[in-house]
Amino acid sequence: MARPKKEKKLRHSHQIMLRLTDTEYEIIAENAGNANLPLAEYARKQIMNKRVIVKYEIVADVPELKKLTSEFGRIGNNLNQIARHFNQGGIHSQEMRKSIQQCIARIYEMKYEVTKMAGDFHGNTETYRK
Repeated sequence: MARPKKEKKLRHSHQIMLRLTDTEYEIIAENAGNANLPLAEYARKQIMNKRVIVKYEIVADVPELKKLTSEFGRIGNNLNQIARHFNQGGIHSQEMRKSIQQCIARIYEMKYEVTKMAGDFHGNTETYRK
């Protein structure tokens, strides 16, 4: 089955020929790829001053992060056990409260360490260009 034809108003029937250096072409092709757009569509949006959304995927394969992930999994397991204990009518002792407060303090210390490892990255994976 053939693809349906666009309405006459929506067809791109005019062409503009443009010469680029190898470097210019590579930059534009890379930007179009990052925006998940065909080269012509990317160029059209740039010419018409339309917003182009470029998405970057950041992947970190750091052993420290894997270690932290497993550590957070163990913390979650411990918290589930504590919650189950209290939900089943477990006794609230001063020693238990002190232990829980120490654990919470350690979690905040770990959060600080993770923030330090990650640096001051405060952003979004999407950047917008006009």
